[in-house]
Formats: sequence, C-alpha cells, structure tokens
Amino acid sequence: MFDGMMSGLTTAFMPFNLLMVVVGCFAGTFIGMLPGLGPISAIALMIPITYGLDPSSGIILMAGVYYGAIFGGSTSSILINAPGCASTVVTAFDGYPLAQKNQAGKALALAAYSSFTGGTVGAIILLFAAPALAKVSLSFQSSDYFALMVLGLTAVAAFSGKGQVLKALMMTVFGLMIAMVGNDVMTGIPRFTFDNINLIDGISFLLLAMATFALTEVIMTVLRGEHKEEEPQMDMNSLGSMKLNKEEVKHVAPTIARSSVFGFLVGVLPGAGATIASFLSYGMERNLAPKAEKAKFGKGALRGLAAPESANNAASTGSFVPLLTLGIPGSGTTAIMLGALIAYGIQPGPRLFVDNPDVFWSVIISMYFGNLVLLILNLPLIPYISRLLVIPRPILIPLILFFSITGVYLVSFNAFDIHMMVIITVIATFLKLLNFPMAPMLLGFILGDILEKNLSRSLTLSDGSYSFLWERPLTLSIMIIAALALLMPLVTAVLEKRKQKSAQVTLTELNDGEARLKAGE
Repeated sequence: MFDGMMSGLTTAFMPFNLLMVVVGCFAGTFIGMLPGLGPISAIALMIPITYGLDPSSGIILMAGVYYGAIFGGSTSSILINAPGCASTVVTAFDGYPLAQKNQAGKALALAAYSSFTGGTVGAIILLFAAPALAKVSLSFQSSDYFALMVLGLTAVAAFSGKGQVLKALMMTVFGLMIAMVGNDVMTGIPRFTFDNINLIDGISFLLLAMATFALTEVIMTVLRGEHKEEEPQMDMNSLGSMKLNKEEVKHVAPTIARSSVFGFLVGVLPGAGATIASFLSYGMERNLAPKAEKAKFGKGALRGLAAPESANNAASTGSFVPLLTLGIPGSGTTAIMLGALIAYGIQPGPRLFVDNPDVFWSVIISMYFGNLVLLILNLPLIPYISRLLVIPRPILIPLILFFSITGVYLVSFNAFDIHMMVIITVIATFLKLLNFPMAPMLLGFILGDILEKNLSRSLTLSDGSYSFLWERPLTLSIMIIAALALLMPLVTAVLEKRKQKSAQVTLTELNDGEARLKAGE
C-alpha cells in the first residue's frame, strides 16, 4: 500500500498532471457557474479531450472538472437563485437571502471556505480509508437504503417555516408523486405518462429545480414590480466584502466539520451522491440548531449555507470510493467516469489499487491539490463575480431566463422539457403565492426514486412481506431514529402548549391573589 501511495504521489505531482488539475478545476468552475449545466455536462465535454491522454492524466482532469463544477455551482445559486447544478439547490435556500441583504461577498467566501474544507476532509479520509469504506458500503442492503431514505424524508420539517409543517408534508407528497412519473422501476411499464413518449423517462430534477427556483423567482419579482427598478439598490462596497469575523468563524466551524464528515459518508453509499448529502446535511443542521437559530434558516443563516456546501463537496469526493474500489458508479457523473476508465482499458474494482496503483492513488492525491487550486482561483474573483448583482433588473431578468431555459435544453435537447418547465413554473408560482415551501417538494422528488427502488427490491427479497423492516438490526435502528425524528416536533409542540397553559394558570392565580389582597384591604 505504501509503495502504491508513493507511486501515486509521483504521478499526481508530474508537471503535466498538475496542469490537468488546474485546467479541470478552472473549466469545471466556469461550467458549474452556468445555470443548468453541472458536472455531467462538464465531464461529457471533457471526454473527447481525454482520449489521447495517459489514463492517470485523463481521470485527474475529469475529477478536477467534477469537483470544480460542484465548487462553482454555488455561485449562480447565491447570486441569482438559479442553481448551477442539482447539488447546489440547497445552497440557494440561505445563500440567495444573504445576497439580497448586501452580503453576496461574504456568502460566496463562506461557500468557498466550506467547499474547500469539505473537499479536503473528504480527500484525507479517502486517502486513508478507501478500502475499508468500500466494505462498509457493501454491507448496506436494499432495506437499509429504504430506511435511510425514510429518515431523509423526516427532515422535511427542516425545510418548513413556523406553522408550515402540514404544508411541507403536502409538498413532500407532491414531490413523491412527481417522482412516480415514468417507467415503473421493477416492471418497466409506463405510468402517469398520459401516453406521452417524452414522459417515459420521468421528469428531470434539474428541470424541476430551475422551474421552482430560478423561473418562479423571476415571476415573483415581476409580480412584486421589482423588475422596473433601473438602478441597483445595493451598496457596491458591501458586495465585495469577504470577511468573516471571529464570532462567525466560531459559529460555522462545527457545522463545516460535521457536514464534511457526514457528506463524505453519504457520498460513499452507491446511488446517494452530493445532492442527497446537501439536503440531509441541511436538515441535520437545522434540527441541531437552537430554537432562535432555527428561525434564521431560509432567511440567510450562515450555518444553512455552510452545511450543504461542505457536504456536497465532501460527497463528491466520497463518491469515488464505490467507483474506484467496487466499480459501482454512485451518481450519473461517476457513471460517465466509469465509462472513461473502461475505455482506457482499466477495470475499476477491488484490484484497482493493486493492478493500477498509479491511477488509484494519483486521483485521490490530486483531489487535495485540486481543492487548494479551487480556493486560490475563486477567492480573488469573488469581488468581481459579486458585481453581477448590480446589473439592472430589466437586463438581469432576461439573462436568468435565457440561462435557465438554455441549461435545461442542453441537457436533453428536447423542446418538451421547456414546455414542461413552463407548466411547473406556473404551478410553483401559484403554490408560492399561497405560501407553500418549494424545498420539501424537491426533497420528496430526489428521495422518491431511490425510496421506491429499494422498497421494491426489499419486498421482492422478502416475498412481499414487510418483515424486512425489523429483520436486520441496522434497518430497524434507522427506522426507529426516523420515527423519533418525526415525533419530536409534535412532542415539543405539545410540551410548549402545556408550559404556556401552566404559565397562564399561574398568572391568573397571581392576579386573583392580588385582587383578594386589595379587596381585603
């Protein structure tokens, strides 16, 4: 193992491979900033370039593009509420409100620091624990994945404001319903497609995210009359401020540490990926936050921005564990990279770090250097990128529309997706006017597909019986935690009402006592 690591170190720090890291990070960051494109599009564009390269150089380049796109995807989420890729949707929840408060520079800087820390922590864990973690990911069965997705759905309360839990649950169910559109995962029979061939593959998450965030925000801006503002309303000096004071650093440091480790562990699980990691880490942080801090989530909370940014970068690093050690792609992006590895004549799997140690270890070691490059590339650009916000609204709104529609079209090259995006935008705008939260719908949509697949497999393996829920200790433990997480808000609400009633009774008794004393006098 030590010899392999030294071989990988030598390969990773070859001048050409260092150049590939820089090129990959720069290209990934730029493509990630464009709404709708994301890492899959970025890597697809890089594949023809890598054909003539050495396998190590090619995979290092594509890896740099991958985590570069994740790193850069937060920019459009924060500045214009148009997620650069699926895994940065959650970044918009608190990043965009911060930008509206004249704190775009601080939001972008915090996203950069969180992304760097998450990616670095992931790279270090990957370096020392990849083979061991591969065994852990193999121990997860369909029933465990099902329980994990149920636990993820209980985080719906984290995406709802005060008094909106019922609305959040309704939107989660709506998201699950949308996830059911398309071919049945077990039988392959089309359902809810209305005999339209364009719906056989279901509805794209990117399409849904762009419709419910970017386009809906544009329409809400027009309805509020803000599109007529010719002059920017923000202070130019405050846009470029990137400083975090000591109190803010102390405030977000535990969040970044927790979310980095948590995101990496989620990324290790095949099929989970950076998007799910960002949603789950956001929910976890909000549930861990004190009552006063919870109210700030969704309105510009620093912890709400740091958590998903740390988690999605750590998860993108963690997704290389099943890819390299098991030959199992953990996401659509790593599936493309798996195809590239096979095209090079390299078979990912348990023997990769024995047969091709230079490829295995050089990719892992280059990740740390890549995260450092990303930080150096992005921090100096923040004051200039932030200036995007001072573009007059009459110009900015058409640009958001152009990038959103183009981004969705470039994924499928199907005009039907644009029509569907318009329909979803109209529905989302109507729901937003009724004060329904959009995030629970996206959570239900993301987890719905994985939930259904693993439920179907578990039922098949248990001959149609639901005994799989308690047969495995791990499944049972996760389901118990999910039940507790679901009941805790209800129990807390009941206890608070009782406290309020007892306080009112005590106050009434005191008032009665005072009245009697005055009457006695």
